[in-house]
Amino acid sequence: MKYPKYLSSLLTIVAAISLTFTACDNDDENTFAAPKINLTEVGIDNSFQCSPGHDLHLEADIVAEGSIKRIDIEIHQEEEGSFEIEKSYTEGKYIGVRNTEFHEHIDIPQDAPLGSYYLHFIVTDQKGQQTTAECELEMVEDNGEEANDHH
Repeated sequence: MKYPKYLSSLLTIVAAISLTFTACDNDDENTFAAPKINLTEVGIDNSFQCSPGHDLHLEADIVAEGSIKRIDIEIHQEEEGSFEIEKSYTEGKYIGVRNTEFHEHIDIPQDAPLGSYYLHFIVTDQKGQQTTAECELEMVEDNGEEANDHH
């Protein structure tokens, strides 16, 4: 069976157009790695301890290729209770940047029970990707030696 010459040309054009439209995914959309978190200090002198009525010294290095949208801190009792502390950063010096050193003092309520806790440090980027750094934390009785002049 012989095909007319124009049919062969038409199939070539259709194939070229199909490849043009299917070969191009959305190249404008950048893909970024999820944020990276390095907890560099938890508690004074990286002791992983804090006391009720004081603050928890917290430092972390954050790299978020997709820029930071929010940072959430969650501290909750390990097993023996339901006490929680939550703090969120959705505006200010940490938001909208790619790299930052997080340095804050989280207030610990006077009524926080002593014992074992988990700390969750969650960074969400502008694309909605989340990374969580976790560690154990001990709520201990104030021994009077906490450094009041650390800022």
